[in-house]
Amino acid sequence: MRTTTLTIEPPANFEQAVSLNRSELEPHLRLMAALKMFELGKISSGKAAELAGLPRVQFLEICGRYHVSLFNYPPGELEQELRHDRASARKLHS
Repeated sequence: MRTTTLTIEPPANFEQAVSLNRSELEPHLRLMAALKMFELGKISSGKAAELAGLPRVQFLEICGRYHVSLFNYPPGELEQELRHDRASARKLHS
C-alpha cells in the first residue's frame, strides 16, 4: 500500500476541547474522517478501514457505535428498490 502524508495542525488547546490527549488525537481524527467519508459514500468500507488503520470488520462494528449506516443509498434509490421488492414479492405470492 502506497501512502502519502497529510498534516493537520489543530488549533491551540484542541486536545482539551475534545477530551483527548496528543497520542489519541491522530487516530481519532483518522477514524472520524473515515466514518464521515464512508457515510457520504465517498469511499468504500475497505478504504475507510484502511484510512482508520483498522481491520474492515472492526471498522464496520464501529460504524454501528457511531450510527453510521452500512447501506448508503442515494436519495430515492432505496424507495425504488423497496417498490421493486414489493412487486417481486406479490408475483411470488400470486
